[in-house]
Amino acid sequence: MTEMVFGTTPVRAGDPILPRWWRTLDKWSLTCVLGLFAIGILLGLAASVPLAEKNNLPRFYYVQRQLVFGAMGLLVMLVISMMTPRQIRRIGVLGFAVSFLLIVALPVVGTDFGKGATRWLSLGFVSIQPSEFLKPGFVAICAWFMAAAQEPGGPPGRSLSFGVALVVVVLLALQPDFGQASLVLFSWLVMYFVAGSGVAVIVGVATLAGAGGLFAYNASEHFARRINSFLSAEVDANTQIYFATNAIQEGRFFGVGVGEGSVKWSLPDAHTDFIIAVAAEEYGFVMVLAIICLYATIVLRSLLRLVRERDPFARIAGTGLACAFGVQALINMGVAVRLLPAKGMTLPFVSYGGSSVIASGIAVGMLLALTRTRPQGEFAEILRRAR
Repeated sequence: MTEMVFGTTPVRAGDPILPRWWRTLDKWSLTCVLGLFAIGILLGLAASVPLAEKNNLPRFYYVQRQLVFGAMGLLVMLVISMMTPRQIRRIGVLGFAVSFLLIVALPVVGTDFGKGATRWLSLGFVSIQPSEFLKPGFVAICAWFMAAAQEPGGPPGRSLSFGVALVVVVLLALQPDFGQASLVLFSWLVMYFVAGSGVAVIVGVATLAGAGGLFAYNASEHFARRINSFLSAEVDANTQIYFATNAIQEGRFFGVGVGEGSVKWSLPDAHTDFIIAVAAEEYGFVMVLAIICLYATIVLRSLLRLVRERDPFARIAGTGLACAFGVQALINMGVAVRLLPAKGMTLPFVSYGGSSVIASGIAVGMLLALTRTRPQGEFAEILRRAR
């Protein structure tokens, strides 16, 4: 009866961890992640060379660093993907606590690298962006609260998760980092919906977020400048958006050719926030479509596997991680084609950056762990819990 309802379970008692991990893993999602990283290295070979020459460094200095960061991120991803949901919850809560403390300390010890937002902690040889590491931990702790609220006599987990989300959003907005703040709030809304909330609550929070955006527009010159630039009928020829949109138009269907693009010499952030413009110019729409398909495959396959998940924490956290991962990619590409205001957000596994690729490895590792096929419990036991 259990197999008829939930499907067969590939886990056998006494299996070594590696064969069990491989048999229960979503191999399609893992392959797509590796494909994204490979594309990131390919694009980095073109996009990061101008920056290296400008800084009097070896031509492939940043590509070599990205390979090191990528190896670290992929290793972390594979190790975390072998964990159980309980272990994921524990490392998520711990990661959230550490990242939260670092974000609180940023106004004192952080730096903005001349970009007008104090988002980084500089260690001399490397810089860390705590908000990147905060996101997977935030999803884990909020999912834990929401899942605990479903237990008989459980705590007011939804209210606690809203309090955590509110504090995190305010801290990120004060940096200012409205892009990450929006992404955090979106992931919370998705998890809150999956946890069984009413639509009225979601509409109320969305309305509150809109009011917060209006306040930020009137109070923050940085935020207002980006919104005004986005709403303007004409694009300033001196902005990165102008160069990015022109590059995408020039690429057309098959691109101008490998190494023949010019936008990488004009865009300071061609290797990070606007890497998709380099892809579109040199490889055309074909490459952009391939990147979109890889992201869509990861998100859709994860959500389809989570539909069958009976563990509330795994289902809620996995949905939050999958949606945050997909929406971050959507925002990055939307900014490049001027469908969204400039956000300063990286393209996961493709953009250059140690914090970005390692944090993406943590998040996707957690997602792979939560979407692994596992026994879902006896049908009679689930009926007793429902009563």
